[in-house]
Amino acid sequence: MSHRVLLLSGYDAASHQRWRKGLADHLPEFEFTQLALPPRHFSWRIRGNSMSFAGLHRETLEADYQALLATSMVDLAALRGMVPALARLPTALYFHENQFAYPKSAAAYASVEPQIVTLYSALCADRLVFNTGFNRDSFFAGAEQLLRKLPDLVPPGIVSQLQARASVIPVLLDDACFPPSGTSRAPNRRPQLIWNHRWEYDKNPALLLRALELLCIKYNGALPFTLHVVGQSFRQVPAEFSAIKQRLSDAGGLGQWGYLPSSEYRPLLQTSDIVLSSADHDFQGLSVLEAVAAGATPVVPGRQAYPEWFGASACYPVTGALEADAQAFAAAIAARLAPANPTPRPDLSALQWSRGGLAYQQLLQQLSALHRL
Repeated sequence: MSHRVLLLSGYDAASHQRWRKGLADHLPEFEFTQLALPPRHFSWRIRGNSMSFAGLHRETLEADYQALLATSMVDLAALRGMVPALARLPTALYFHENQFAYPKSAAAYASVEPQIVTLYSALCADRLVFNTGFNRDSFFAGAEQLLRKLPDLVPPGIVSQLQARASVIPVLLDDACFPPSGTSRAPNRRPQLIWNHRWEYDKNPALLLRALELLCIKYNGALPFTLHVVGQSFRQVPAEFSAIKQRLSDAGGLGQWGYLPSSEYRPLLQTSDIVLSSADHDFQGLSVLEAVAAGATPVVPGRQAYPEWFGASACYPVTGALEADAQAFAAAIAARLAPANPTPRPDLSALQWSRGGLAYQQLLQQLSALHRL
């Protein structure tokens, strides 16, 4: 008998879509009913998603399920009030990120409300699941800090209560991301580097630009590699990208540029030797993990989730000062390019759905069992 699971995605960004579709594709013993809200108008979405779900999808929400799985962007407390049937369902809240450790842009509106919404949702859930230990730890540290600032009548032990419900299960990768064993790259070819992130401020394109400028100086204006700068862009593209393109073009290092469909992106990953990150914000770093799974060596900052995946010694040091960080970034790239300095590629096979899917299966089985009690 299949277990019926209601799956809600409150702000259905690309990584959230990949996660929920992966669950449906790889866990056939569960019957998922999926509802997702588009990833736009962030401030409204995180505050208004309960009204949107309840007002537009009430009949679906009130159907018969054994468990509820929701992303942390869902305002679970308000939604349960609007749709009381959901309060009876055992619930897991999945954190792709958390609002306590998300870097703020210069134009960001300072509001504690997204943090409060997520905290209330966590208090409503039976299980809290985080994609990385960094995400989990920064969430609890931020929640503790927020609770200390509240003026009065804060119940004791909230964070320890939530910690007891928490576990870590990463977003998994399709087996197709991993090349067949024995696959090798052609020797003595021009190194292929890739920077594959969203084109937004939190991916720190200024750091990439300055590192490229330093590498151009080191190599006398002619870069000895090809860099592919790919990823999703939006209406507001940071100005650094046009400068990055010009710098690469002038130095003979410009490769693929801009968004690529999957049919072109996957083969590019499989021919990339080194994957770069300059990000200030990566709670899991899926784009880097996909590139490493395909065969690339990571050159990533020693912050957020990256030390967890690759070890602190494999990451370049970051201080928050642009010039110092750019020098460390450029030095790490140059070191990876040196033929006498090969770096073992990390083993990410545990992230394959065929190996890691059991953790999700057990989570949903445990929730379904709570429904029968």
